[in-house]
Amino acid sequence: MPEVASAKRARKEDGLDAVWKALSDPTRRAILDLLRSRPRTTTEIVERFPKLTRFGVMKHIEVLREAELVHTREAGRQRVNSLNVVPIREIYERWVGPFQEFWSNELLRIKDMAETETKTEKKGTGRTDEASRRQKKL
Repeated sequence: MPEVASAKRARKEDGLDAVWKALSDPTRRAILDLLRSRPRTTTEIVERFPKLTRFGVMKHIEVLREAELVHTREAGRQRVNSLNVVPIREIYERWVGPFQEFWSNELLRIKDMAETETKTEKKGTGRTDEASRRQKKL
């Protein structure tokens, strides 16, 4: 059974590789930012990138689609693209969340150390906070 869980985890991380690749390009990130406000047709997206050809923009959309960051549905003759935030959430949970907790704990530890040192300094000199600050400036 542990082998099955390991294989599932590896497949999931392979999927995240495609997400990382898709997010590595500034044009693709700009497309995702554009889709954040609302779904847009491919034509609307192309119009927002006048320096790129329609074909170039469509290639970027395809990379986003393969990474499952964009869903496309047909509405008559148009293709409507919408943002799928699930892969971004998966990256957050896998990579950002654990580090966020680590750094929060480290920052709290540093804060406690600094406060302890400040209290020790005050006890040793018998000065108030304001007097201690003036003394440090000198």
